[in-house]
Amino acid sequence: MSAVIDASTAASPVPLTHGDAARAIAFDATGAIDLDTFSRQVRAVAAKLPAAAHAINLCEDRYHFLVAFCAAAVRGQTTLLPPSRAPAVIDQVRGQYPDSYCLGDDALAVAPPDCFHLPQPLPQLDGAPLLVDADAVVAIGFTSGSTGQPRPYAKTWASFRASTGQNLAALAGLLDVAGVTHVVATVPPQHMYGMEMSVLLPMLGPIAVHSARPLFPADVARALHDAPTPPLLVTTPVHLRALVAEGLALPPLAGIVSATAPLPAELALAAEERFGCEVREVFGSTETCVIARRRTARETAWTPLPGVRLAPQPDGTAVHAPHLPEPVVLADLIEVDPLDGRFVLRGRNADMLEIAGKRASLGDLTRKLLAVPGVEDGVVFQLDDADAMGVRRIAALAVAPGLDEATILAALRQQIDPVFLPRPLRRIAALPRNETGKLPRGALTALLHG
Repeated sequence: MSAVIDASTAASPVPLTHGDAARAIAFDATGAIDLDTFSRQVRAVAAKLPAAAHAINLCEDRYHFLVAFCAAAVRGQTTLLPPSRAPAVIDQVRGQYPDSYCLGDDALAVAPPDCFHLPQPLPQLDGAPLLVDADAVVAIGFTSGSTGQPRPYAKTWASFRASTGQNLAALAGLLDVAGVTHVVATVPPQHMYGMEMSVLLPMLGPIAVHSARPLFPADVARALHDAPTPPLLVTTPVHLRALVAEGLALPPLAGIVSATAPLPAELALAAEERFGCEVREVFGSTETCVIARRRTARETAWTPLPGVRLAPQPDGTAVHAPHLPEPVVLADLIEVDPLDGRFVLRGRNADMLEIAGKRASLGDLTRKLLAVPGVEDGVVFQLDDADAMGVRRIAALAVAPGLDEATILAALRQQIDPVFLPRPLRRIAALPRNETGKLPRGALTALLHG
């Protein structure tokens, strides 16, 4: 089955899906759902949606999310993708977009009082092919808030089609060239990485996605066993570390894809040896979508996706890509090889520290904290408030059940210049990671002072 997408925006409207009507778009333990059934369900749900400009898709079941997203797009509605499904965050987003409603499914634990629930079983309706204007804004993604307040970024259907074509190229060598590749994803579809790899790929490529979002290692193993062919696991470093540590038997895999946080080379190598497949890390953001890839166990440099060009500048890096209407500046600091365009990350502009004429990065300090024997998880970050000398203090949170703060600090003194020692350092039971393993800054400061 061809994985090529015509990303041209000359014709408008354009198809919402790609491929033969009989090909699978989703699956679970009970079997597969073909593209024809999916299209009939999208038409029927679209006819029942409330009239509004924006929809907040809270569906827990990934297939339900897929149906609801496409139904909203067919109705000309923009799907809002908040950085969290916490009630306070949803209320904040609805305040920014008053002409909006929430829609969810029966699996949703806590639903807003006026939430539109997908009818069960999903109805079906015959009709014309599903089309969407190429220049329609079909989604607005929000940054995670790990460096401050979440910011919105609009995505048109043309940009999604173009970036999905690039993602298919990025996964070359991991996909079934003769048939459908089955994907199991541990990331929520509301996150841009999950959106790209578990919603857009099955819509526009020869991909079928598992309807579940497995969380614990045993759940991931069960979902992988549901695939009729070696599946591709789309996950995060947090989930991958748990899978390696658990030691469960997994079926043969087509490969593993990781994103949302830096993947340590040691973990990538351990996963490749444990599961017998390639671990491919992808690099991107809500602002840009995926723009580069690497095999982390074997290489440090990133390879840009087709058509992507990165230009270093004093405040970060300008990203030029076919799916971006204009260059996007990221805070990441990079070094580009002038011969082949590959690049190495040197940190983020916001992570760079300079105190008493000395320089360090928060990322490197965090790595040193995690290297302390007995520290299971941790983070080093800089506080907003400055001391009497105008210097913003450095703090740390550590998950280390068998250690106390003094022991951790003593170990750090062997690795870190005294001016960069975190004060305060607080030992906690668990870090406030969100669904993709990220650490919202507000949650960190609240936990530090709580």
